[in-house]
Amino acid sequence: MYISEIFNKKSNYSNELEEKVFSYLHKLNIEYQGVTNDVSEAMSECEEISKVLGEEIRKTVFLCNRQKTQYYLVVMPANKRFDTKTFAKNMECARVSFASEDDMINILGVSYGNASVMSIFNDTNKIVQVVLDKEVASNDFFACNTGISTTHIKFKTSDLIDKYLVDLDHTPKIIEL
Repeated sequence: MYISEIFNKKSNYSNELEEKVFSYLHKLNIEYQGVTNDVSEAMSECEEISKVLGEEIRKTVFLCNRQKTQYYLVVMPANKRFDTKTFAKNMECARVSFASEDDMINILGVSYGNASVMSIFNDTNKIVQVVLDKEVASNDFFACNTGISTTHIKFKTSDLIDKYLVDLDHTPKIIEL
């Protein structure tokens, strides 16, 4: 798998969301390190990227309730298994399932394999609850894709929680998964 050298500034973008994300990071004065890479469609492919960035790329799942009135973007460690029963219990909500790719495209502006907390930028109707696993939230650094699986970044977790998500009016809920 091709992985570029680490960069601290990006000026050529793969799509509109990526351009918005990087512009927003600059606007909020969030320092980051990033790489471009071949398409990574599975968490196992992200292991090499994690080694280069020096931080684990986090797993993201997009869920909804049966009525499709509540959506959840869940961010967790790559090796942690997601259990819907545990999630529903800890969130005190009805049982959830994986959201459709159509919902992901319509709400987050990304397709399967590209979901990321960065894509919350597209949730302009504020219908998605961001949920961070306690382990992710307590780590010093955070790494993910930028809404496209060919670019990954690493930055301070505190910047994700206290700047990026808060500024987008998506204060995350932190739970044990």
